[in-house]
This record gives sequence, C-alpha cells and structure tokens, in this order.
Amino acid sequence: MADAQRKLIYVGRLVPGAIHDFTLLKQQFPPDKQWFSSLTVRLDSGFQGFDKIYACEKLFLPTKKPRGGQLTKNKKFRNTQQARKRVVVEHSIGGLKRYRILSDRLRIHNLEQFDVALEVCAGLWNFCLTH
Repeated sequence: MADAQRKLIYVGRLVPGAIHDFTLLKQQFPPDKQWFSSLTVRLDSGFQGFDKIYACEKLFLPTKKPRGGQLTKNKKFRNTQQARKRVVVEHSIGGLKRYRILSDRLRIHNLEQFDVALEVCAGLWNFCLTH
C-alpha cells in the first residue's frame, strides 16, 4: 500500500506459490474489522467484490467490460482517470525493484530473511523519497 506521494505505508509478508491478490488481502486483513473505513481505496479490476466485504470512505474500482459487450466512452474515460491515480502504487513497486535483491532471482530459501530484505528496501525507498 502506498500513499499519494509514493511512500510505502504497508508491505505484506512474502507468500510462496501462486495466490490471487484479493485472496491475500482477505487473509492479511480479515473482513471482520474496519480496516479501510476511513481511507480512500484505489484498486485494479482483480478486486471485484471488495465493496461487498469491506467498508471504506471512498472506493475507486474500474468497470470491467461485459462479456461479449463494450464499455461506454464515459466508463472508459472513468477507468483511465482511475488508472492515472492508481499508477502511483505501481511507481512505488518500481522504486522497490531498483534494489536488485528484490527483482533478481535469488536462492534464499528462508522466507523470513527475504521479508527482512523487503522491509529494508521499503525503508530505503521511503528515505529516498523524503530526502
């Protein structure tokens, strides 16, 4: 999670294997608490159904194209505007990958060590943004 200035607010723990992002969100932030109630949340289309599980102050979720149909020009424009705001998080992820330990293939088998490396890189990224 990142704020509007690309500063990383939260970095989740590393999970082995292929797990969908929305499934990970539900595991790390159980729906029984009000995690996002005072936040503006910007998500990509992989988080369909977020509004049914979580409460938030404001939610920006792109509209998916209906099967066999097309989006209206208004919905396409709205999706583009939302993507322009959401790209901040992608830039934060790119900033983390500047530290090659996160982007290169490593032979670290201890996931806790990799989590520590991720946290250090997130701290360095936030430090670079503020100084």
